[in-house]
Amino acid sequence: MNIQSYRNSLEQQKGQRNQVFQDVSALKEEIQQLNRDYKNTEEAQVIIQTVAKKTQQQIEFRISEIVTMALESVFDDPYKFHIEINERNSGTVADLYFSRNGNRTDETGVGVVDVAGFALRIALWNIKNPKSRNVLILDEAFKHLKGREENERVIQMIKLLSEKLKLQIIMIHDERVPLEEIEKGADKIFEVSIRKGKSHVIQQGKNTGKSNKLQEQSPQRLNEPKKTKKRKKVNPKQSKQKK
Repeated sequence: MNIQSYRNSLEQQKGQRNQVFQDVSALKEEIQQLNRDYKNTEEAQVIIQTVAKKTQQQIEFRISEIVTMALESVFDDPYKFHIEINERNSGTVADLYFSRNGNRTDETGVGVVDVAGFALRIALWNIKNPKSRNVLILDEAFKHLKGREENERVIQMIKLLSEKLKLQIIMIHDERVPLEEIEKGADKIFEVSIRKGKSHVIQQGKNTGKSNKLQEQSPQRLNEPKKTKKRKKVNPKQSKQKK
């Protein structure tokens, strides 16, 4: 091998060396960028966890506040309602429980559960974004609530929540309190009764003057097809003969 060949080989190796240096420099820069991205990701994760925790706390407070307020407005010695949102193996779970005098308890009356269940529906509707239609239809939501005074307080509680949240509530309720007390909390009252197999719907209340009969219908005939009169067919030849 002559001197020129050695020179060519040396130059080639120098070029390879320079390429290696460039590759190492690029890799170092890429590693630095990855470290910066990793650090930013960790900081973002901390921010997300902090925001999620505060959001959960706000949801817990808003739900607990509405339900507890409903219980306090109905009962003299009320329970407090609590909701805790926790992370478990199965995912995010909400734990619901009652407390009284600072002690957690699982023993409550069924009427307490009725009031809490109603208020919980209101609270969940209130935190929805976007909200559904502001109409809530319920069938005897407080059927287990005992005591005239407690049922009178329920009516006022419903009125308060309805006005505060701009929510229309349509509810079936049996007669556990006098009509005068229902009038204090309801905008319109309709009484439904069945007499001699017919449903009678009458609007009640002081704003209607005297009772207005809205509908009278026999339940047994609601699904029956309408009867039509049959017309007799006339033969044209017979009619001419008669003429």
